[in-house]
Amino acid sequence: MSWYDRFYEGIIENTLQPEKVLVLYGPRRVGKTSMIKRFLSSYQGRVFLGVGEDMPLRELFASQSIAQLKSAFSGYDIVFIDEAQKIPDIGTGLKILVDHIPGIKVIASGSSSFQLSSQIGEPLTGRNKNIFLFPISALEIKNQFGGMHIIESLEKYLIYGMYPEVLTAENIEEKREYLVTLRDSYLFRDILELENIRNSDKLYDLLRLLAFQIGYEVSLQELGNQLGMSKNTVEKYLNLLEKSFVIKKVHGFSRNLRKEITKTSRYYFLDNGIRNSVINNFNPLNLRDDAGMLWENFLFVERVKKNTYLRSHATNYFWRTYDGKEIDLVEEKDGHLHGFEFKWGSKKTKPPTLWTNTYADSTYEVISKENFLDFVT
Repeated sequence: MSWYDRFYEGIIENTLQPEKVLVLYGPRRVGKTSMIKRFLSSYQGRVFLGVGEDMPLRELFASQSIAQLKSAFSGYDIVFIDEAQKIPDIGTGLKILVDHIPGIKVIASGSSSFQLSSQIGEPLTGRNKNIFLFPISALEIKNQFGGMHIIESLEKYLIYGMYPEVLTAENIEEKREYLVTLRDSYLFRDILELENIRNSDKLYDLLRLLAFQIGYEVSLQELGNQLGMSKNTVEKYLNLLEKSFVIKKVHGFSRNLRKEITKTSRYYFLDNGIRNSVINNFNPLNLRDDAGMLWENFLFVERVKKNTYLRSHATNYFWRTYDGKEIDLVEEKDGHLHGFEFKWGSKKTKPPTLWTNTYADSTYEVISKENFLDFVT
């Protein structure tokens, strides 16, 4: 298989609107550029493809000249600028395009949400639509190949993750080599460039600690003590790692009961393969003691992908009490609560009594290998 069909491929054309900017976010190497170029290759119209690192393009947008930008881009039906965050004040330039060139459609993509969103936010208010591209999702795989493909390949997904080039690699060794390259060459690039952090060792050390705490609350003070950093520095690094699409933060849920924990957070990796590359462990599941963590991380992230693509606007939490009662994932949607407990083994569990008594109208479901497919697709 050389290509996995992406969820947005069939709806990009309808999502694009005249005099609007379609902003495509996502981690590096998930296929943002390939997906857009694949769409544009069959588009019947005049297209411009540019990249933010191109100096003439940067100088043109830096001019903020209405006359120059109109002269350069008039006549194009679609303008696509990849790595748009590389262009200073790109938001103002894109605003000029959509305000002064009738009918033009613009696509801007970027792997650094904190750079791109900060530049386009205010200038493009009301003029942009944002979409997010993850690594390949179980939803996309099922749509293309069917559910059995996921069931048969589940162990590979848990260990090597869902990046496109990992899935298309011909053998296990290629998967490992790609993930190590991704870890060493791309994982921190946006953070290092933006924050002028000379040494990424502390970021690696922080991620290693997080990798062994999936499903557990994270104490910033404890992380700081272990890393020799201040609590504020740890918080800053975690925020940067989340904005560069390496990890995902989840808060505790509470309706202000004294027994409920809310002041700590949990963190998940956006991809299992990245998590395993950080700890340099690609052993099969029968040789691991962290299969439960891998399962929880996989289910959480695949659920986030599904809800994002299907526009199911759910807010994610975990729930835990001080005496150890917990629910791995709580989704709040349309005023209703849905609790999910993730089990790698076949052990049956009942919802905590405090949960059912406090949130009588909520639902509760155990997600295991027997029923996970509907949960993630």
